[in-house]
Amino acid sequence: MIEEYKVLLEQARLERKNIENKIKGLKKSKKGEVDKRIHQLHDEAFEQIDCLKCANCCTTTGPLLNQKDIERIARFKQMKPGEFVSQFLHIDEDHDYVFKKMPCVFLGDDHYCSIYDVRPKACREYPHTDRVNQQGILSLTAKNALICPAVAYIMKNL
Repeated sequence: MIEEYKVLLEQARLERKNIENKIKGLKKSKKGEVDKRIHQLHDEAFEQIDCLKCANCCTTTGPLLNQKDIERIARFKQMKPGEFVSQFLHIDEDHDYVFKKMPCVFLGDDHYCSIYDVRPKACREYPHTDRVNQQGILSLTAKNALICPAVAYIMKNL
């Protein structure tokens, strides 16, 4: 990860209390206003931040995999779904399928994903800052600000 991204994450960690206070205020905003502002900042952030120079999400945070993800990835890997599950996944304390170990086994040294075209839905949607109804996921966004430099940028500029 490049130094600029590390700085954004460290600032988010140090400003955690301020982020939580921002979120409390945002939850009271008029419906749609939060989406508009976060989506605008999302676009700005990803004009500046290159995921391939970071990959912190892939090295630290495993996605939840649903049955469609398992079937799609297993087919791509030319495996039976059960084989894929037993080789790569386990069930966590919340009874969700997650990768057995991190960093993700499909992440290359160059930060490219070897299953990118069939990656789990959670990976495709991460960091969720372009979704509709941002007010409903503000707590998740606050957590992601500690993992993703783009989200840290969004929270810093919100």
